[in-house]
Amino acid sequence: MSIAEQPTRTFDPVELEILWQSLISTVNEQARALQRAAFSPIVREAGDLANAVFDRRGRMVAQAVTGTPGHINSLAIGASSMLDEYPIEDLEPGDVLITNDPYKTAGQLLDVTVLVPAWRDGKVIALFGSTIHHTDVGGYGIGAGGRDCFEEGLWIPICKLMKRGERNEDVWKFILSNVRQPDHMAGDLHAQMASGEVGAQRLTALCNQHGLDDIEALADEIISRSEAATRASIKALPAGRYDASAVLDLADGSIIDIVCSIQVDPEVGEITVDYAGTSPASPWGINVVKNYTHAYTTFAVRSVLNPDIPNNHGSLAPIRVEAPVGSIVNAVRPQPGTARHVVGMFLPNALLKALAQIAPDQAMAEGSGAVWTMQVNGAHDDGSPFITAMFTYAGGVGARAGKPGLDACSYPTGVAAVPIEVVEASAPIRFRRKELRPGSGGRGRQTGGLGQTIEFSVDTTRPWQLNAVTSRLSHAPKGIFGGESGEAGTFSINGERVTTQARVTLQPDDVVRLDLPGGGGYGAVDA
Repeated sequence: MSIAEQPTRTFDPVELEILWQSLISTVNEQARALQRAAFSPIVREAGDLANAVFDRRGRMVAQAVTGTPGHINSLAIGASSMLDEYPIEDLEPGDVLITNDPYKTAGQLLDVTVLVPAWRDGKVIALFGSTIHHTDVGGYGIGAGGRDCFEEGLWIPICKLMKRGERNEDVWKFILSNVRQPDHMAGDLHAQMASGEVGAQRLTALCNQHGLDDIEALADEIISRSEAATRASIKALPAGRYDASAVLDLADGSIIDIVCSIQVDPEVGEITVDYAGTSPASPWGINVVKNYTHAYTTFAVRSVLNPDIPNNHGSLAPIRVEAPVGSIVNAVRPQPGTARHVVGMFLPNALLKALAQIAPDQAMAEGSGAVWTMQVNGAHDDGSPFITAMFTYAGGVGARAGKPGLDACSYPTGVAAVPIEVVEASAPIRFRRKELRPGSGGRGRQTGGLGQTIEFSVDTTRPWQLNAVTSRLSHAPKGIFGGESGEAGTFSINGERVTTQARVTLQPDDVVRLDLPGGGGYGAVDA
């Protein structure tokens, strides 16, 4: 019997709420299991991950509350791409799928997606997916200097990581032979699989308790209600086209124009976001695949529309995204994109300007945008190598109509800062300073959030290397409705400004200083 031919089950409101909360608890437990078991501090400490459950048709039904929009909403699309290659009917008990194909998932090779089918009575009843940032996949590392996707690291095509419950040895050998820390890579892959199994076990218990053969009817109910609620929110908006733009600058002086238009069609309850006019692809590894562009676009739009609606296939469906092929927001193979977050996380700065024309009370001034990412590698005094997991820092968030901007907060991502004690324990890094930047937030009726200052060095007698991804070093975050701009950022080594996006080699006594931007203000001071 096909899915379309299966009898439809109805749910009364009380039962539906119980099932929904149980489903959310299931994916949250999946996420907690992954964080507890992960090797990488960026996953374990900072929550750079995504977890979600999918129905047999590859539709995201529910997501865990932790994670980042870039990972979650890319996973929502990537899972269906994996099932296109390995349909449900071709899977066997114990199979696990894997890929880091950047153009089908989250846009960078360091983000690895694992899909674990949940079986009941010999049939797949759902799939539990996870995407996490791995410390290393070979290649260039977490920086913007790779010249194409092949130089950036190991490409894992959509394939079976496990076959019938046994390791697909050739796949494991290829992966672990191409990374600098194979034990960490293997540990994180096992953590992803184990978390999927936790989700599968909890879902089976849920189905047993409520007499469900699978979750198809439940998924239909959740997804259709979410879509209807989203469309209703859009139908309440005025029809029209709303244009906006924002300027992003990089360490080498590159200027990127993000141009967007939002077309509201209340007749059918749909919004179309078009990035025509946005800058072409960059030679640096900051290009964004359409999945990732879609992820942060839908996040920004939904945060203004009705953020209380669950994030799933249904609530995402009425928001359409168009972007010129080959532009910096719709990268194509082999354009590099390891540092695609620097552009992807910046997109809401333009989108919220357009949305401010529709809902000014829910608007936000420009913020610092993307987190600044650092990765250090080198050798200990005895010659043994070390490499840190990516550690990140955030600037100030733009002010809102009724509240000041948040200080040193990673909007629009959900990644927290890895504690400095954890970073220092993972490599011979010494932090010399970490404090807020007084006065860096833009003045206004509501003041923009403060940036922060960080200084660090590496305790080694040998040269070491730094991959750093920074932004907003000359074009400060702008205020809105008369609010003033925040302070731009600075990235310096030994007091000298850094003017490259590429990896740099440093000496034992060198000191890195990061001054992250402050957010823009909202409204005129004297208004």
